[in-house]
Amino acid sequence: MNVLVTGGAGYIGSHMVRVLLRAGHAVTVLDDLSAGHADSVPAGTRLVQADVRARDVVLPLLRDAKIDAIFHFASRIQVGESVRDPRLYYRDNLAAGVALLESALDAGVKRFILSSTAAVYGDPIRVPIDEDHPTVPVNPYGDTKLMLERVLASYARAYGLGYVALRYFNASGADVAAGIGERHDPETHLIPLVLEAALGKRELTVFGEDYATPDGTCVRDYIHVTDLAKAHLAALAYLDAGGASGAFNLGTGQGHSVREVLLCAEKITGRRVPYKVSARREGDPPILVASADRAKRLLGWVPERPLLDDIVADAWAWHTRA
Repeated sequence: MNVLVTGGAGYIGSHMVRVLLRAGHAVTVLDDLSAGHADSVPAGTRLVQADVRARDVVLPLLRDAKIDAIFHFASRIQVGESVRDPRLYYRDNLAAGVALLESALDAGVKRFILSSTAAVYGDPIRVPIDEDHPTVPVNPYGDTKLMLERVLASYARAYGLGYVALRYFNASGADVAAGIGERHDPETHLIPLVLEAALGKRELTVFGEDYATPDGTCVRDYIHVTDLAKAHLAALAYLDAGGASGAFNLGTGQGHSVREVLLCAEKITGRRVPYKVSARREGDPPILVASADRAKRLLGWVPERPLLDDIVADAWAWHTRA
């Protein structure tokens, strides 16, 4: 199948590209390189440097490459930034996503797989969170993802577009053999921040220790990035087989607090991880843990590396690569 991966030079997108190539698909990457890295795209894979809103580039690309499916990863991802400067998120996540969908519809693309987020749920009223949980985002990041999901649902009804929205919990880890891992600038995700602190490269801040959780720090469901990518591959097969459009959670069903991640990192690295405690970060729910039963049942997807130790070990191996 001919597939387009937007944001394919980024963290999750570059892992997706490799999973698709291993499965025999023909892959084109579309990335403006504002956050991605050209050297994360495998040699021989076509990389088109452009914004997803550039219809003069995107529409001919979709037609000329005879694209059958789009995996949309290109977006802003920082919760705190979305609270401070929401216009960036409504412009670059929501408006850009709609522009990409316009090109997709005009080119006759029938399958669309969205990188969504558990942030669509807001503060959970029950845990683990299933897809029927109320969606009440508490930050613009989650709001823009939920709005784009709603656009997809309406386009599916009106135009026959098949879509899957994959609601990630916390993507983590690395594909060490492929030489790719997490390198955002700025980095905001806990595991790479913890490992950089262990390497003496930064001072780590823990945002809040007064949450209603067992040790007072936020609890999250960490999922290996390669498992995430394989879920997208399963979603493509599901749509190709005529599966109904909709949203699916991706997580392990196991929650780990910030302090548990710190202790795990100290065990894996053999180093002390220094940190300071600061006030809560606005827009952070206390607990986000997934029920991924729907993905297991309908997509046939089960995480292969669900243990926090394995996720941190892979991330550490990438951070300390020669």
